[in-house]
Amino acid sequence: MTTVQDRALHTFRQTFAAEPEGRWAAPGRVNLIGEHTDYNDGLCLPIALPHRTVAAARRRSDDRLVVVSADVAGDPVEVGLGEVAPGVPGGWGAYVAGTLWALREAGHEMGGMDLAVASDVPIGAGLSSSAALEGCVAAAAADLWELALPAPEGSGRGRGLLGTDAGRDHLAGCCVRAENVIAGAPTGGLDQAASLRCREGHALLLDCRDGSTRPVPLDLTAHGLELLVVDTRATHALTDGQYAERRSACERAATALGVTALRDVAPADLEAALARLDEDMLRRRVRHVVTEIERVRACVAALEAGDLAQVGRLFDASHESLRHDYEVTGRELDLVVDTARAHGVLGARMTGGGFGGSAIALVPVGGGEAVAAAVHEAFREAGLRAPQHFVAVAAGGAERLG
Repeated sequence: MTTVQDRALHTFRQTFAAEPEGRWAAPGRVNLIGEHTDYNDGLCLPIALPHRTVAAARRRSDDRLVVVSADVAGDPVEVGLGEVAPGVPGGWGAYVAGTLWALREAGHEMGGMDLAVASDVPIGAGLSSSAALEGCVAAAAADLWELALPAPEGSGRGRGLLGTDAGRDHLAGCCVRAENVIAGAPTGGLDQAASLRCREGHALLLDCRDGSTRPVPLDLTAHGLELLVVDTRATHALTDGQYAERRSACERAATALGVTALRDVAPADLEAALARLDEDMLRRRVRHVVTEIERVRACVAALEAGDLAQVGRLFDASHESLRHDYEVTGRELDLVVDTARAHGVLGARMTGGGFGGSAIALVPVGGGEAVAAAVHEAFREAGLRAPQHFVAVAAGGAERLG
């Protein structure tokens, strides 16, 4: 069976007629709860997926990037690092070139690279395929060019990727800047942090205000459960304006309320804050963000207490908030969630930015296929394209493969 590593290596050899200096991988992610809170300085709780993007790479002696994808037809993308700018290059190459651009903008000295990438992270499924791409490229660059990365105070500076959480956090920040500035997607830091910083068997409690993280043990099997992920295969894009509109609304609301970010609105003060806003739309956006941040806190507490029934209830409440207050679910995601709830799951919700993408459900072990079959039948009856599904486990973050 051909693996993602094999495809990346084969594509590199075929394109460059040489061997790479190494291979690096970074995962996609599923966010358990905490949607659209990252750009509001809030809290998120993602896990990394076993699904990975792999980069086979070597350094170049000049200033050019040449990158080819095993999954996208066409010639390699080639650009001088000094030429990288918003929209240059376009398409998927922007995420790769933008990552190297952001590393150089952060003061790292490095030259060009030859790269071949391959992935089994579903594209457009709301599972952070772009962050996985950025993460493996950042990891490759950090290792190959032995970049001086931040380390804890008093410990000097680490070299390369494998080492400190501070170094991984720095790389994640560069990936966010690449996506925001060069690729033009106004995302927060959730996806990149998850891809670079998650640990196997754990969820990652991410505080998007200060970048701090805490691993939260996640052993669903011990509770007789599994996490079903359903990719609706409905169009999902972060650059179509809808995501930017939600972010802009939150920024306008924060300004109107006189706070730095909606994270600063205390739950006890929520109703008073809503009364100060003139637009009903803004009130609903604020209500989602403030209550969603509290749901993250409650979900962590429930996981640590072993109360998975409460986790399921929080999933349900999160989806309803995203459906009615944030308005980012849509027909397909609602159909997955409603069908799953009707077939015995503990809870279900959309995950990711919305407007398509994926949903998750807490399902008794061995029950995922039956729930997925019900969802497939519901999609067939609705005349929708058949979804895809898998059972997710909490995997580790970016790593060097060899």
